[in-house]
Amino acid sequence: MMNQLHALKQFTTVVADTGDFQQIAQYQPQDATTNPSLILKAVQMPAYRALLDQTMAQHPKAPLDETMDRLLVRFGCEILSLLPGRVSTEVDARLSFDTDATLSRARRITQLYQAQGIDTPKRVLIKIAATWEGMQAAQVLEREGIHTNLTLLFAFAQAVACAQAGVKLISPFVGRIHDWHKKAAGAAWDEAARSGVNDPGVQSVRQIYNYYKQHGIATEVMGASFRNIGQITALAGCDLLTIAPELLAQLQAQTTPLSVALSVAQAQAMPIERVTLHEAQFRFALNEDAMACDKLAEGIRAFCADARKLDALMQT
Repeated sequence: MMNQLHALKQFTTVVADTGDFQQIAQYQPQDATTNPSLILKAVQMPAYRALLDQTMAQHPKAPLDETMDRLLVRFGCEILSLLPGRVSTEVDARLSFDTDATLSRARRITQLYQAQGIDTPKRVLIKIAATWEGMQAAQVLEREGIHTNLTLLFAFAQAVACAQAGVKLISPFVGRIHDWHKKAAGAAWDEAARSGVNDPGVQSVRQIYNYYKQHGIATEVMGASFRNIGQITALAGCDLLTIAPELLAQLQAQTTPLSVALSVAQAQAMPIERVTLHEAQFRFALNEDAMACDKLAEGIRAFCADARKLDALMQT
């Protein structure tokens, strides 16, 4: 009998969300994503500490930021050796509000991959926080043939602006949207009533997916940051879903039939108005969305904190 992971792969590209690349092969994902938190977690494991030590030994006089990029690319290359598709590698979150610095780091990461013989346009996505500055950097990078994954996406306004910038892929964060609404509701939260298609994180991705498909927007939608497999199955049919190994295991163990929840045909039948946002309009729309403001700021702070911890490890 077909398990849900296999069934999901029939209509959605499955992406592994991990820095622990030894776990990847058993689930046979197409792509993989990483972030500073996942890399930090991995290098603190005995199985991966050698990658950090080797990177530092090979480039003892390199500036700290360059060593960081070399470490990220080392993990990325290991991951690419295990899967047929792409890996997403993140620009330092401390540059989230600096377009020029983001461009510089993205280009260097790309060059480091190319030095390892990686076909970057086909196999690498540069992850950048979905701030206005990050989207402006992504627009330039896409014109240069460097494909981008705009992450920490919580608001419809971010999705609209990413589409205008022509980014390759966006990563709306399902679980973190769910977390915010659950915390805001407090004792009034009804888990059963706000699950599946009624989950606020799921609803956010569905809105973005339907808008993109209705208007023929080429940017790919990759749901991310899941808390349970119900959120995943409620988005079956989305372009891509990036899933942590523990949830991949749960999907692999589950044999309940899975049906398509999202489709291009359904989206194209919906009367959805096209939206255009200039910078001031984008910033105002984002400011009006308390959840998105909170989670974007929180996400950047968390990634920055883990980047600093990685810095500290490389200085010991």
